[in-house]
Amino acid sequence: MFIRIGYEFVFQVETPSLMLMMLALHPDREYTVREHAGMIVEPYAPVEEFADSFGNRCRRIFAQAGRLRLWDDMVVEDSGQADPVVPWVIQHPAQELPPETLVYLLGSRYCEVDRLSDIAWSLFAGTPLGWGRVQAVCDWVHHNVRFDHQSARPTKTAYEVFVERTGVCRDFAHLALTLCRCLCIPARYATGYLGDIGVPPQSCPMDFSGWFEVYLGGRWHTFDARHNVPRIGRVLMARGRDAVDVAMTTSFGKNTLESFRVWTDEVIR
Repeated sequence: MFIRIGYEFVFQVETPSLMLMMLALHPDREYTVREHAGMIVEPYAPVEEFADSFGNRCRRIFAQAGRLRLWDDMVVEDSGQADPVVPWVIQHPAQELPPETLVYLLGSRYCEVDRLSDIAWSLFAGTPLGWGRVQAVCDWVHHNVRFDHQSARPTKTAYEVFVERTGVCRDFAHLALTLCRCLCIPARYATGYLGDIGVPPQSCPMDFSGWFEVYLGGRWHTFDARHNVPRIGRVLMARGRDAVDVAMTTSFGKNTLESFRVWTDEVIR
């Protein structure tokens, strides 16, 4: 299947500012692009591309004061298959984990492993190791946290989601992945496009989304505590410890986001 994806951001830049952007597709997904406009910056500014320490494709520009528009549109090919479910995969003992996975057991900006460890073990110590334990975490977060756009705020942490019991997709992901880390399961944050493909029409259509990945059975697997069902058409943009590592735009200067559009729709050919 083919999916048309893209975005348009319009900023009012108050002072000349360095801006970092993580709006490109992840290298693991770049090979599926079939039509690509390339990021357009209006007014024109030189774009430098580089890879961060997590392997994500990053860009930076120096934006002058005034109106700034960022835009891209592309078509990607997708398998059309839902997220794989492999409940037999094993959970590795902590002492056997590959060194590169260990950072995903630690606390990070939005994921307070220290504050949630006792809670995690009290809730999930009796669950089966491996896939079953991660699914139990997702089930609990899905049933105990209410999705609410009005409760969103950029400083909200996993512990605050646990206390307040409301959030948006990134909050569901932060809480679930933090609980997994507490249980000695490496877990990392992922972000990208996720449209409403293969599901009934939604009152709030999906666009960008946050989910998480866990390391089981020698590889990384996708989980989504907000939807809690395998979904079709995830298009990965970036991975990191939490949302701070994969922010779509970061400005080192004052600006206001005036408008924001995202599209992710199946293309019939």
